[in-house]
Amino acid sequence: MKGSVKKSIVTRVRLAFLGVAVFSSAIFWKATKIQFQEGAKWRALEQERRISYQAVPATRGNIYSDNESIMATSLPFYRVAWDPGVVDDEVFKANVDSLAYRLSHFFGDRSVQEYKRRLINARTAKMRYIRLNSRQINFQEKKLLANWPIFRAKRNRGGAIFEKVDKRFRPFGGLAQRTIGFVNEDKHGAGLEYTFEQSLAGKPGEALFERVPGGVKPVFDGTEIKPLPGYDIKTTLDINLQDVAENALYKSLVDNNAQYGCVILMEVATGEIKAVANLGKASDDTYKEDYNYAFADQGRTEPGSTFKLASMMALFEARPEVTLDDMVDTGNGRMYVGGAVKSDSHGYGRITVQQVFEKSSNIGVAKLVDKYFSANPTEYTDYLKKFGLDKPLGFQMAGEALPYVKDPKDRSWSRTSLTTMSIGYELKLAPLQTLAFYNAVANGGVKMQPMIVREIKQADQVLQRNEPRVLNQKICSDATLAKVKAMMEGVVLAGTARSIRPKDYSIAGKTGTAWKFKNGQYTKTYSTSFCGYFPADKPKYSCIVVVDSPRNGRIYGADVAAPVFREVADKCMARDLLSQRPLLAKARLNKSHVPLVRAGMQDELALVCQKLGLAGNTQATGGEEWVRAASDTAFHARTVALVVNPVRTGRVPQVRGLSLRDALFLLENRGLHVRAVGTGRVREQSLAVGTPIKRGDIITLNLAESGPRLAAPQALPEPEHTDLAENKLLVPAEMEAAAKERKSFTNREKANVQTAVAEHSAGVKPNAKAAKPAASSTAKSAASGAKTTDKAKVSNSPKEGRSTTSDKNNKKNAPKPVVRRA
Repeated sequence: MKGSVKKSIVTRVRLAFLGVAVFSSAIFWKATKIQFQEGAKWRALEQERRISYQAVPATRGNIYSDNESIMATSLPFYRVAWDPGVVDDEVFKANVDSLAYRLSHFFGDRSVQEYKRRLINARTAKMRYIRLNSRQINFQEKKLLANWPIFRAKRNRGGAIFEKVDKRFRPFGGLAQRTIGFVNEDKHGAGLEYTFEQSLAGKPGEALFERVPGGVKPVFDGTEIKPLPGYDIKTTLDINLQDVAENALYKSLVDNNAQYGCVILMEVATGEIKAVANLGKASDDTYKEDYNYAFADQGRTEPGSTFKLASMMALFEARPEVTLDDMVDTGNGRMYVGGAVKSDSHGYGRITVQQVFEKSSNIGVAKLVDKYFSANPTEYTDYLKKFGLDKPLGFQMAGEALPYVKDPKDRSWSRTSLTTMSIGYELKLAPLQTLAFYNAVANGGVKMQPMIVREIKQADQVLQRNEPRVLNQKICSDATLAKVKAMMEGVVLAGTARSIRPKDYSIAGKTGTAWKFKNGQYTKTYSTSFCGYFPADKPKYSCIVVVDSPRNGRIYGADVAAPVFREVADKCMARDLLSQRPLLAKARLNKSHVPLVRAGMQDELALVCQKLGLAGNTQATGGEEWVRAASDTAFHARTVALVVNPVRTGRVPQVRGLSLRDALFLLENRGLHVRAVGTGRVREQSLAVGTPIKRGDIITLNLAESGPRLAAPQALPEPEHTDLAENKLLVPAEMEAAAKERKSFTNREKANVQTAVAEHSAGVKPNAKAAKPAASSTAKSAASGAKTTDKAKVSNSPKEGRSTTSDKNNKKNAPKPVVRRA
């Protein structure tokens, strides 16, 4: 019994040993086969999984303004990583303390000991990649780090890895932010960045990357394919006018506690958009560029009274016999149509068709449209379609809203639809679509397609140039155009917008106020607007302003939106010297005196004479000579004789008649301290001409608005055009200031962009003030001559520049950074 049990146990043990031996043999055989027969195959597979080709993003193209100022660009940043495996032992041991010290003081997130421990642990663990810090550094910082201990070892034995990452940078900060737009990692976005993604993005390259403990590192084996940079986009935007539009809109939104607003400024002849501003109120009561209210769905609303232009145009086209002097009985300002009541804010009684439009009478427009179109409403809507109001404009940027114009065949058409549409309800348009219609009126009936991208370029090579495109060669007859233009000018001369009537040029336009439709009914919140063009006699720009839901008691377009239009128009006219030529030609010269051409730099006074149509004869030999008008100037022959104003070394020069800026330049550069009293030009100087100069002496200048004048002859030829006798003639001092300021402004703007990019690349935080163009200062200096306060001012030290006071004035007039808080 015992023997059989023992035998059974031994058998089982032997079988177990045999099983283990067989299993071990199988494992050994399989391992040997993998090692020697299939080793190459598995090593290749592992290598393929560890090293692979990955895309290398291309540098994104730039977005430029119309004068090629950079609005959006890509700046290189770098992620800092390290490969401990390539560093020599002796180099590591000798320099690890220094490297840890520098990393700690540069990034400031860990102590020296923590960085040292991290470097040692990574090397001990034989890691081949470690991200040293999450912060991305700029190019100048990269150059600095590359010269640190360990990192600076030759032949890439320092292990430093700088992974390039391009970041988008806007030198002008938030200016035109929504128009420039963005594209996120999921390729969703808005604005120009999104619309022109394919052109801007470029073509990515390809390179080998190796998976290593801690991350992925590039492998440079010579097979990498370099990425192709993206194309550049040149827009039609004028960065100076963009600044004007945004600041004017922002002030109105804050003053009226409004919900959102937009401004679009367009060039009449070409349809080029020169500025487009969009601001909306955020949850923290600040205003930000959140949506494209100018042309997208968020801004598509019932236009209200600005649509009355289309109704009146349809009326004049269908019934040419209707004149502006025809009478309309608006009664007490109430009208019943199909059981519904339409009303005016006032009862106007019997008024002319012209007055109906000027006063924006709902009753007047509704009665006229009902009288002539009620029998056939389709005739009315057909005219709206002829004007192109039912179709999108085909705008270059993605997201244009679809206009909605109700048709008599629609189920929703009712007895009241015709008269309701006539005053801007039961239809929807985006502001840009309304502006394009008004622009057609300003452009002699030619409807242009709005354009915001002029060129697509690769370096200096233009790949695609977009030319102005006509959408409709003639939207209406010349007779109709003459009538509607007269009505629009009347709105500003004597109608609802008479408060914005300028003295020096003319505006034509229409105010708009519309009830907001919410939750199936009209509420007591309003959308206000003003759309028009200027100068009315020779239109250069068209513009629309929309301010939604004003809350501080002002609810009409004339009170809320129209002042924004006026501010934009004023600054456009003031900053653009070319746009002032019609004023100079049409203004009547007073026969009792002539323009005040006094003294200054020869080349600058010659420019003033040229703009005034006066011949400037000079005895000066160079463009930098100081000159003054001679006493025997032949004004009757429309000529100005400019004689040399001698400036002797070490002697007090003659500064009578000079602007304060020119006087400061002459006197301070000769060691004199200047005290200025009054405003205007130099009338008297305390030190006599030719007096020897002692450095540090004080000279007092008495200024007066009217400097020394030259007697004018009795007979003076009239200019060619004299139909605007009330227009103000800019005197040479103002023209001179405008010309100088315009020139210096352009230089400042370009310098600010270059400085911002340079500072960013150098690791300096960009100055928001410097990046913002000082458009408002241009308007101020064009509107008035150089001024000082009545208090005496003494300069402390001589300067080498053109004028120290000029720099101070520039700073004073430059717009403050916009915080945009309601």
